[in-house]
Amino acid sequence: MSAQDSGSENPLKELARYGQSPWLDFIQRSYTENGSLKKLVDEDGLKGVTSNPAIFQKAMGQGTDYDAQIRSVLAHQVIDAGALYELLAVDDIRAAARVLYPVYEQTKGVDGYVSLEVSPYLARDTKGTLHEALRLWKAVGARNLMIKIPGTEEGVPAVRAAIAEGLSINVTLLFSIDAYKKVLEAYITGLEDRLGRGESVKDIASVASFFVSRIDVKIDKEIDDRVAKGDRDSAALKALRGKVAIANAKMAYEHWKDVTASARWKKLADAGAKPQRLLWASTGTKDKSFSDVLYVDGLIGPETVNTIPPATFDAFRDHGKVAPTLTQDIEGAKKVMAEAQRLGLDLDGVTKVLVDEGVASFADAFDDLLGSVAAKQAAFLGKKVTSTALRLPADLQKAVDAELETWRKDGNVRRIWDKDATLWTGKDEASWLKWLDITDDQMAALSKFEDFQAEVKARGFRDALLLGMGGSSLGPEVLAQTFGKHEGFPHLYVLDSTDPQQVRDFEKKIDISKTLFIVSSKSGGTLEPNILKAYFFDQAKKVLGDKVGSHFITVTDPGSHMEDVAKKDGFWKIFYGEKQIGGRYSVLSDFGMVPAAVAGLPLKLLLESAQRGEKSCAASVPPVQNPGVVLGAVLGVAARDFGRDKVTIIASPGIYDMGAWLEQLIAESTGKDGRGLIPIDDETIGKPGVYGRDRVFTYLRLAEDPCPKQDAAFAALVEAGEPVVTIELHERRQVLEEFFRWEFATAVAGAVIGINPFNQPDVEESKIETKKITTAYNETGRLPPYEPFAKDGPFAFYADPKNASALGGGKTAEAILKAHFARGKAGDYVALLAYIDRDTWTREWIQKVRLDLRDALKLATAAEFGPRFQHSTGQAYKGGPDTGVFLQITCDDEVNLPVPGEKYTFSIVKEAQARGDMEVLAERGRRVLRVHIHGELKAGLEKLGQDIARAV
Repeated sequence: MSAQDSGSENPLKELARYGQSPWLDFIQRSYTENGSLKKLVDEDGLKGVTSNPAIFQKAMGQGTDYDAQIRSVLAHQVIDAGALYELLAVDDIRAAARVLYPVYEQTKGVDGYVSLEVSPYLARDTKGTLHEALRLWKAVGARNLMIKIPGTEEGVPAVRAAIAEGLSINVTLLFSIDAYKKVLEAYITGLEDRLGRGESVKDIASVASFFVSRIDVKIDKEIDDRVAKGDRDSAALKALRGKVAIANAKMAYEHWKDVTASARWKKLADAGAKPQRLLWASTGTKDKSFSDVLYVDGLIGPETVNTIPPATFDAFRDHGKVAPTLTQDIEGAKKVMAEAQRLGLDLDGVTKVLVDEGVASFADAFDDLLGSVAAKQAAFLGKKVTSTALRLPADLQKAVDAELETWRKDGNVRRIWDKDATLWTGKDEASWLKWLDITDDQMAALSKFEDFQAEVKARGFRDALLLGMGGSSLGPEVLAQTFGKHEGFPHLYVLDSTDPQQVRDFEKKIDISKTLFIVSSKSGGTLEPNILKAYFFDQAKKVLGDKVGSHFITVTDPGSHMEDVAKKDGFWKIFYGEKQIGGRYSVLSDFGMVPAAVAGLPLKLLLESAQRGEKSCAASVPPVQNPGVVLGAVLGVAARDFGRDKVTIIASPGIYDMGAWLEQLIAESTGKDGRGLIPIDDETIGKPGVYGRDRVFTYLRLAEDPCPKQDAAFAALVEAGEPVVTIELHERRQVLEEFFRWEFATAVAGAVIGINPFNQPDVEESKIETKKITTAYNETGRLPPYEPFAKDGPFAFYADPKNASALGGGKTAEAILKAHFARGKAGDYVALLAYIDRDTWTREWIQKVRLDLRDALKLATAAEFGPRFQHSTGQAYKGGPDTGVFLQITCDDEVNLPVPGEKYTFSIVKEAQARGDMEVLAERGRRVLRVHIHGELKAGLEKLGQDIARAV
């Protein structure tokens, strides 16, 4: 007969008569707000609340309780899923703490607590756990808060330190008596530490959450398995079913009684310390053959807590049996433990497994929770963020899903944000990850850029010319091409070539007397920005005289050669990059923000978009919801497991230049050690039949500027079973969001492929070869000899002996080109490397030729202009997979320009760069051929195009 049947008190309230406090293992906003929680306090004698990730997942991930607050937060903040969850959870904890505070006061701080758990991801991290505990304690700011810390080997020292800091702690995930002993020792030692410093111990409380039912689940399964196999001890084994967990708990309580009776404890008690109570956790019955209140009925005793799940709470109210069971039949409990040991039921092994499973289970639940929050966040943000659609073949999708699950289980997203170099090659990767949080720094420094922007406008510049290469130029080029000219601000041009005709073309576009020159060079020692600066500074000095420095600014790393030059030449301003950000990851640093400010772009809006990209890829966002991880996994897995290492990038016309920036980011980051991704930019999408099986197609679609032809072409690719990733941008400024997402995705892909995505060893080799040639010219006044192996009309053909031999001795252009392109096979690509003026006509020419080659050979093709590609795809061409067939195109320069202070000219520099490029490609065993056009360039290109068409 239950207590209620006999007309006595509510069993829940009657627990107080035996010194036990019922807590509720549940929290939910609506439950607190509608008075249900207070009702339990008033009517059932509820004395505390515990929470965990699984409980919050049910509360936040389902229903609409939190929707209004989420919408309000997102309207005013750019925030990641983890920070959003914490904001919601802290509000819930505070609200519950207010309901329980009268209990806290009535019991003089013994009860009335609400527990909030540190991140389960920190279960094996002592330092991180303590930091998190202190941070959450401060964030909630409630006296009746308990911070939950797992009782792992790493958690125990954090418990001691947190107690010493004056926090109240709920130690969770305790299964074994040995683990509990360590936790109780940590509590006492923490109090002693505090007392030794002369600080009060009166307001500190703690519980040790000793898990119960999970032990029986494990032990009883082993019993059932052995009985099913006909174990000779079957009868004795059966007799232990459902008894080991309670016996184990009673033994823990006996230890607690011994310790609290000691002289050591008496000293602390005399100072006002409260004992750390045992809290029975996991008290819902899992085995339906047992009483649904077994683990409440069987563990009632003085100075203990039972945290009860809602269904069990209701059941105990209805038919619980209240008696001092915890202190009854201790001898019987000892016999159960001895019998379990005799029968080989490995309780120690079981409890160790349960700790590991508990850590993993809580982390899994936290993943689910954060995933739910991230999904809601994305839904509520809607078009404020870009969206991604994957259309992948079934086998690739399955492999990507498996990779994402591996990343989740291994916590790899957190490893990136923790700057764990072992995620890649374990070398210097951690030194190159400042790009992860640069957007937050830039937003904090927004006034610096806005003030500069106002100064630029006030000075009335008509034009701005950025002089740079690679990462220093391609990001600003995207901004210039995407956003155009803004009223009242200069037109931003970007020059990243040593071709003298192209330099002259840009010189003619600008009015030097009204131009702001931006010398953008991270290292400050890169050849191209230095000679471009020298040339334009010399030209501007002729117009501006002593005021020339006031028309120049630089963006460079601290301590660089360019910083010295800027100071010597009296530059108007010097902006500094971050040494821990490589050039291709620098677009959101000053290398991108300074040109954006000069061009009059809306800086705050752009940075907010970039922050949304950062927060969507945050450590708290599980891989499946993390757009950077998803994209990186697709690219990495496709290359690693399926040979789909050609990443075809197509963007809507309004954001077309994104491809050039992405090309550099992907190629220079991943193409090394004989592996990597080969980006294919600016290609007009063809019919499915022109492609091999080596592509992943990425479509950056601008919703406000759609291209029906592109949409139809991609639909055909999807229909044909090609892997297509469509990223929808709802407005142009979301290119900033994509900057971050692609940086993150590239880092992920690098980890999947197994390379260091932050170095560029083969780019340096080309620079070295170029330097040798320009130095030789300065010393001798001429270039080293360089003889063609064949001539035909306006063409002279060059190759190293090995490549020349492989071409079969052909004498005509058509024969040589035919032999060269015939070297390509399935899975290869052809790259046209044109060291010529990059203008409208030459770009149209190279596009036509590359498409003709693609359609004829069914190979991927790249259309590149030198020397800019050397700081971009040049790394992958030399260090990536040996699948490239390269045709270098050079020409006689109709225009030549001096390099002030040097004997060599721009033409000589360009020639040195082309030769250096060829030499490194040849040294790496690449299939490379150079064709030099003598005479008029346009006529030569037209003929070359015809010969190529005939050759293939």
